[in-house]
Amino acid sequence: MSRADTIRFRHNQAILVAAVIATIGALPLAAARWYLLPVLLVPLTVAVWAWRSGTDADPRGLRLRALAGGRRIPWEQVVELATDQRGRAVVRLTDGHQLPLPAVRGVDLPRLVAVTGQALPEAH
Repeated sequence: MSRADTIRFRHNQAILVAAVIATIGALPLAAARWYLLPVLLVPLTVAVWAWRSGTDADPRGLRLRALAGGRRIPWEQVVELATDQRGRAVVRLTDGHQLPLPAVRGVDLPRLVAVTGQALPEAH
């Protein structure tokens, strides 16, 4: 499976830039007293989350990536791709669970379906 077969959805990289700026801004506070050092963990955690989290899709299935860890879902376990009330994409599985797709919006669903090789049903 080549990387060209994979479509990647990631959060806006402006979040990463904001986290770097927040880290720089927190340095004087963290340097003032030793017990304030954990303040640096907040923007660093946001930066790692912005860099890592998202959804990858290829002809074999979905890969949901989070801050720590991830989950692989084969297409055979997917019953439906849909949107929630806020317009975010969700996947419904054969076991009845519904999972949000990180960084995927409802308008991205046609691109997500296209990577499977399946045709979209015609809207009437």
